[in-house]
Parts: sequence; structure tokens; C-alpha cells
Amino acid sequence: MIEIRRAGPADGDALGRIHAAAWEAAYGPFFEPEFAAREVRSRRTRWHARVAAPAQPSTEAQAPAQAPPGRGTILLAEVEGRPLALSVFLPSPTRPGLAEIATFYGHPDGWGTGVAAELMTETLRRLSDEGCAGAHLWTLRDTPRSRRFYAKCGFTETGATRTFDFGEGNLLAQVEYERTG
Repeated sequence: MIEIRRAGPADGDALGRIHAAAWEAAYGPFFEPEFAAREVRSRRTRWHARVAAPAQPSTEAQAPAQAPPGRGTILLAEVEGRPLALSVFLPSPTRPGLAEIATFYGHPDGWGTGVAAELMTETLRRLSDEGCAGAHLWTLRDTPRSRRFYAKCGFTETGATRTFDFGEGNLLAQVEYERTG
């Protein structure tokens, strides 16, 4: 059974485990081993601060399901009580009327189980409920698994590209995907 819920202050370790394992499997090969190991360690602990802040009271500009401004809504998907996927979404800073899925990671132990697809469905449902016309996201050009996943979820490439530096000076190409309606 898959349960999807908002992440809370007690979920920092679970979010960190998912992010670190997924990042290591998908992105680690692009970097020198020392840098990759340091980034994996960082991802294990960085989520505590993101989920530690108490939820703010709802306002017209901030829907009830959203975390404090700038942090986005963090969803956590669990399979039989085991956390296996996470998403973070917020209003797009560059595309009015759309949301940006800023983070979407599935633990490798959950790949192929359907947990990520269910999390994406719930993420998109919540965005629709909040009045978003659709969503966009960026993913590395050279990660075919993620690109296939987004295409299966109804996202299409926009043709936009950019480079991203994870902090090592190694610029990696990203491609943008969008889903409207």
C-alpha cells in the first residue's frame, strides 16, 4: 500500500536517505568520487532544516498545503511504511500560472514499483487543486531513466536547455519538461 503525505519535522532522515540514494545512483557517475561522496553526505542531512520550520498560517497567497514561502510543498511517498520517494513543488519563479517541480527523487529500492508514478499523480493533483495550469521541471540531459519517467507521466520537452553546476565546476546540461492541463 502506498501512502502519500506532506513531510513534517520528523521526516528529515527519511527525506535525506531517499535524496542521497537517488542522487548517488543517478548523478554520482558524473563527478569525481570525492565530490560525489561529499554531496551524498550533504543530501543525507540537509532536509532537517527544510522540514523543521513550522507551517505558516494560510493566506490568499499561500495555499494551506504549502510550506513557508520559498520552500515549497514537500510530499513523501511510503510503501508499507517505508519512505521511498519525495517531491517538492512551488509556484514557478519564471513561468506565471505554472508550478515548478523543483525536486523529485525516488529511492532506487522503489524503482519500478509504481511509487514514483503515484507520487507524481498526487503532486499534479495537488497542483491542479491549487489552481495551477500545469507544471514544469528540469532534469539532466544525460539521465535517460528520469527522462523516460517524465515522458510516461505526460511531460514533454519544451526545447529549453541550460547548464547547472552542482558546485564542482562541472557544468551539466539540463532539459526542461512541461505538462499542462
